[in-house]
Amino acid sequence: MIEVQNISFAYAGNEVLKNVSFSVQPGECVGILGNNGAGKSTLITCLNRIRTPKTGKVYIDNKDVLKMRQREIARCISYVAQKNELSQTTVFDSVLLGRKPYVGWTVSQEDLDLCDEMMARVGMSKFKLRYVDELSGGELQKVMLARALVQQPKLLLLDEPTSSLDPKNQHEMLALVRKSARERNMGVLIVLHDLSLALRYCDKFLFIRNGAVYKYGDETIITTETISAVYGIDSSVVEIDGRKIVVIG
Repeated sequence: MIEVQNISFAYAGNEVLKNVSFSVQPGECVGILGNNGAGKSTLITCLNRIRTPKTGKVYIDNKDVLKMRQREIARCISYVAQKNELSQTTVFDSVLLGRKPYVGWTVSQEDLDLCDEMMARVGMSKFKLRYVDELSGGELQKVMLARALVQQPKLLLLDEPTSSLDPKNQHEMLALVRKSARERNMGVLIVLHDLSLALRYCDKFLFIRNGAVYKYGDETIITTETISAVYGIDSSVVEIDGRKIVVIG
């Protein structure tokens, strides 16, 4: 169980987040939605203490994340940023870095096997010895997801994970994330801009407007009224072959 209570954050006196509260059940995928600049990315970096909130608490299984040591946080929470720095390391070595919170004096066979498993899951096994600075943006994003999954977190934070992927790979990645959440009883927070993708792969939806929670709940909160209030655009929510999608305009 992940609980976020009254998180607030400010840049140079400018309040970016205002008393944000919500909870995530194990196995749930939650889409974080809202305009650019609403505070979505800032929120998820407050949850793993990349940024320190001005006020608020974050609990995982009743333990206060904001009081944990970094190694302990890394065992509970993994994070895939919107942009990742390139380095002269192989795909395998980059994924293996995800085991750093667990590795002692030596890397175990379990660590190596888990890396192989996750690379296979994201479809990057054939690139395991390629350098990451030779990869496309979409391939790099898959490597970062594999690295996050080998951390075996209780909470996975994804900041626009599909932004550099084509439609086929967008669906494959989000399907994998949802499957991993279910199998590993892991909570997932995903910053997304595509409302139809969110409807297809997320269980709940957190709308952020001007740094505050506008609405939080299941798909019933995704209405034309909500979309208009949050994004300032006209839309229709329609059902095709049993699936809801959002049509803009």
